[in-house]
Amino acid sequence: MTETIQPQVFENVPSPFCGIASDDLKIEVSGHRLKVLANGDAVTVPGFEQPLGDMTPRAGGQAAALDEAVNRAARLLKNARLPVFSGFGTDVNDTRAALSLIERSGGVFDQARAEAGLRNLLVLADSGWMATTLGELKNRVDVLLVFGSDIEPAFPRFFQRFVWPEETLFGQDTRRREVIYLGPSPGGSASTSPDGLEPKVIPCATDQLPAVAAALSALAKGASLQAEAAGGVPVTELQALTERLKQASYGVVTWVAGQLDFPHAELAVQQICQFVVTLNQETRCSILPLGGQDGDRTASQVCAWQTGYPTRVSFARGYPEYDPYHNSAARLLASGEADLLVWVNSHATTPPPAANVPTLVIGRSGMSFEQEPEVYIPVGAPGLDHPGHMYRCDNVVALPLYKLRETGLPSAASVLAAIEKAL
Repeated sequence: MTETIQPQVFENVPSPFCGIASDDLKIEVSGHRLKVLANGDAVTVPGFEQPLGDMTPRAGGQAAALDEAVNRAARLLKNARLPVFSGFGTDVNDTRAALSLIERSGGVFDQARAEAGLRNLLVLADSGWMATTLGELKNRVDVLLVFGSDIEPAFPRFFQRFVWPEETLFGQDTRRREVIYLGPSPGGSASTSPDGLEPKVIPCATDQLPAVAAALSALAKGASLQAEAAGGVPVTELQALTERLKQASYGVVTWVAGQLDFPHAELAVQQICQFVVTLNQETRCSILPLGGQDGDRTASQVCAWQTGYPTRVSFARGYPEYDPYHNSAARLLASGEADLLVWVNSHATTPPPAANVPTLVIGRSGMSFEQEPEVYIPVGAPGLDHPGHMYRCDNVVALPLYKLRETGLPSAASVLAAIEKAL
């Protein structure tokens, strides 16, 4: 007689899949199956409910024991002249283990979504910025300016949790908050207040955002613009926006770097940051860059601890060297400089790009491939199959991730450590 296993329900589960790290999910676990019962969204539900796929490693396209796959992966790394490691939807422990192996093998660390993150990091390194946290936003903001982005698709619960909460630490009436979009209109209704007040939208084409950012920076400094419009936006509209933020008690300017997809977008980010710095001569204003899905921000945080640099770090000379151009995985693979791609992705099932070099994949179970990798070792996801830690997009809070089910899948950290030991 088969024993029926009763489902378990977990409350206040953190999500490892969204950059704001929602930590109030209700998850039902029935064997290997997970179901989000409450507080899920378009990002977290697919992450938790992704069915398990292959649980057996493959080497050369054939099923292999874990030890066999580990040894074959070690041989690939031993024979590689310049292995490039990418992916990195990972938690703290997975990233630490990967960096140890990268250093040992003389490889290059480059996150799959580093290009978007660099739009922020280049500005932070060059001129700094005045940034806030999600907690400060939740408790203090009265005017929120969304620059060139549509927040809701990537962060569906951002407004619910941090702009329209029912309570704040200081008793602020959040219904009186103002949301202003500069750029595209919001694609959903999350930015509409609970009372039905829709956000103000100042339309601006994406490729005109640099001109608008420069104009705002100049206006904040008191400059008089000898033009009727900047980037297609009337100067009078930009002047009114500048004055509104000067009058705010606590203004915040936010954007999603991945959506600022135009040449030299970091210069527009830098101008917006300068705009905010100038505003602080008269009021309180901060920026809040949004990003970090599937552990992106966690991986860059750990790399910064270990090497002093957040991404695109090479150990080819035996010590960490940062170069945001030369250490791009895409460039190294296209030029033929890299001769092995190691894809490490324990949160998402995003596969590696097709490459003309052997590929080693240490990835979440359920991943499918355009071309079969030389070695594929399926691993568990942090926060589902084993415990871990991840960082929110504001870099100040590390959330614990909990084990919800028993699958027998190894962690990426244990697999990476085993490969290093076999070298």
